[in-house]
Amino acid sequence: MAERDEQLDQRLERAIVSLLQRRAETASICPSDAAREVHEGDGEGWRALMEAARRAAWRLEAAGTVVVTQAGRPVTETEVRGPVRIRLARR
Repeated sequence: MAERDEQLDQRLERAIVSLLQRRAETASICPSDAAREVHEGDGEGWRALMEAARRAAWRLEAAGTVVVTQAGRPVTETEVRGPVRIRLARR
């Protein structure tokens, strides 16, 4: 089970980066975009991946790959409440 969770985590991280790389440099995505990208199948099953997608975003943020924002400003995991957006970190 842990190996499957790790594979899902990696797939979500790759999906986030890939989605962002395919957009304009200043564009952002919702964690749901990554969940939808990784979800296999029809329907609303991607919703079950939302928490994992948010965790993937925070791991990428800790690595300096992305910035997690709310209302257009960077936020920390401890202060965030509600929906977030993800954008590539400017290097």
